Amino acid sequence: MPELPEVETTRSGIAPHIEGKRIAGVAVRQPQLRWPIPDDLASLLTGRTVRSVERRAKYLLLNLANGTLILHLGMSGSLRILPRETTPGKHDHFDLLFRHCCLRLRDPRRFGAVLWTDRPVEQHPLITHLGPEPLSLEFSGDYLYRQAQQRRVAVKNLIMDGHVVVGVGNIYANEALFRAGIHPARTAQRISAARCALLTGEIKSVLAAAIQRGGTTLRDFQQEDGKPGYFAQELLVYGKAGAPCPGCGTPLKQRRIGQRSSFFCGRCQR
Repeated sequence: MPELPEVETTRSGIAPHIEGKRIAGVAVRQPQLRWPIPDDLASLLTGRTVRSVERRAKYLLLNLANGTLILHLGMSGSLRILPRETTPGKHDHFDLLFRHCCLRLRDPRRFGAVLWTDRPVEQHPLITHLGPEPLSLEFSGDYLYRQAQQRRVAVKNLIMDGHVVVGVGNIYANEALFRAGIHPARTAQRISAARCALLTGEIKSVLAAAIQRGGTTLRDFQQEDGKPGYFAQELLVYGKAGAPCPGCGTPLKQRRIGQRSSFFCGRCQR
């Protein structure tokens, strides 16, 4: 699944092509995604100008004068800026057409979303209950410590809870916990304020680095221009069970925590 750095990479890639541009039309080839694409979307969008392209968690927000188009890439979706005449493929379900290009959603598994709201986007049911952005000032060590004291869950589950903080997906949770020296299964309530501050710092650091380098390449993800991201080359523990720990050399371990694979060092993380 594309995680926050991949979505931010997509946002920064498509924004220069469509911000300030007038929408010439809409092409819907498969309306049944995770939720149905609104039937009246063409009439709502055609002739309108994209004022800005923003991101909230893993949602891309195309802001227009009359509302906001909400896009989500689902499990394996991607967005491309393409010439308008580009022939669509089997999984190319939605195009936003402009004079000189189109923004195309490709979604093989159809878990993505194309939604519309004419209300303030922060009031949308999918967005209103989300936690703070991980790179914001609101997400701090004090904030995480307060949240940890209220929950008897593994710390990895805590930082992957979108109601606590958005966008810390499995890859980056594993990497941040390793860098902070915190065992992913450790109960959140048992982590001190100082270690919460360290963990928030590492979350910010690993996400910022991944955004700068174009995200982490998974099987189904590429950047908007078709070039793969390359932060995967810098992962220390994710997907490396049995490999020597970068810190102490002992074999890295793997176990399932909260239904997700976790990778860690039993000696360096406590």
